[in-house]
Amino acid sequence: MAVTVETLEKLERRIILTLAAADINSEVETRLKKLARTVKADGFRPGKVPMSFVAQRYGASVQYEVVNDQLGEAFSAAANEAKLRVAGMPRIAQKDESAEGQLSFEATFEVYPEVKIGDLSAAEVERVSSDVTEEAIDKTVEILRKQRRSFAQRGAADAAQDGDRVTIDFEGKIDGETFPGGKAEAFQFLLGEGQMLEAFEKAVRGMKAGESKTFPLAFPEDYHGKDVAGKEADFLVTVKKIEAQHLPEVNDAFAKGLGVKDATIEALRADIRKNLEREVKFRVLARNKAAAMDALVATAELDVPKALVEGEAERMVAAAREDLKKRGMKDADKAPIPTEMFSAQAERRVRLGLVVAELVKANNLQAKPEQLQAHIEEISQSYEKPAEVVRWYLSDRQRMAEVEAVVIENNVTEFVLAKVKLTDKALGFDELMAAA
Repeated sequence: MAVTVETLEKLERRIILTLAAADINSEVETRLKKLARTVKADGFRPGKVPMSFVAQRYGASVQYEVVNDQLGEAFSAAANEAKLRVAGMPRIAQKDESAEGQLSFEATFEVYPEVKIGDLSAAEVERVSSDVTEEAIDKTVEILRKQRRSFAQRGAADAAQDGDRVTIDFEGKIDGETFPGGKAEAFQFLLGEGQMLEAFEKAVRGMKAGESKTFPLAFPEDYHGKDVAGKEADFLVTVKKIEAQHLPEVNDAFAKGLGVKDATIEALRADIRKNLEREVKFRVLARNKAAAMDALVATAELDVPKALVEGEAERMVAAAREDLKKRGMKDADKAPIPTEMFSAQAERRVRLGLVVAELVKANNLQAKPEQLQAHIEEISQSYEKPAEVVRWYLSDRQRMAEVEAVVIENNVTEFVLAKVKLTDKALGFDELMAAA
């Protein structure tokens, strides 16, 4: 019998499912008989428990399972017959009235939308590029030096200056009261590196070990501590110790200590350039991919299934709880995180996923084997043993699925950028690295 599909609103559909009571009863009886072979009850040997006892104790739950199983089969058969692409799980409710010997149910669900991709040639996209300069390499060398610096205590007559590591006791008060986080002992920070507010560092700069100073400090309006943001505090600071930093010289010994194979400054800078170029390539690709996806979504027309958005939001909540758990939060799995927090982001992800899937299908942008291999080999180059990394990826379907998704996104990005109106913009290295 042909399935009658009722259109409710946009993507929402409804069909009627009918189950024969006799089929349900027969299956329930079969399952209860099977269950009776293993049921244990006081006063009866295994396999000898009366069917009346088994039916009384387990009949309701077995019938529930049978009805659910048969409804699932009936819904799947009806959806296939009507050639429906169901999005999410259906909501099934039993009807109050049914024909004799039957049980009738209403299944309400959503279907996947028709996706119409507009004229990409009318879209405008800014494509960025960036180069690794000698200045960028110099800055990286300085970072490596600071990571390996040492400290030596200054003399009693020496004043604190930028670059020094100072150890202090401090106490801050607002309206005469110490505020949370406003007091510490033996607190260390590096002077002149922005670890403290500028006014705080200015007050400590020039002090000597054993000296104390009282000074006012106005917290910025946008200060991360909301309780003190925009308020003025009075601080008492006592310098306990001042240590001057020593940076290692940039020479072959420095390169060797970093594990550079050839142990020369030239080889070190070459390694740094290679690593920075890999990072620049990744960031540029990410920026351009995001711009391409924005343009793609903006030109597309489609209705987004609510069920898919709700499912994606729930996955995001689960991921947030897992992140809290990894950070050591107690009872993270019970954290009150409302799905509404992620609704907009979830809707965006689902919309983009549907549009990308349509574009890939319509333009044969699937990942090719040689693309997968090339991407894995590129990833492996940042590791000490590339061949092992390649084998690690190839041996796991889930990891390969993740690689395939990235390659498809890259294919879509190239396709979109080839169609839109491009404006090229060169970004400085620092600007690219500072971008979120």
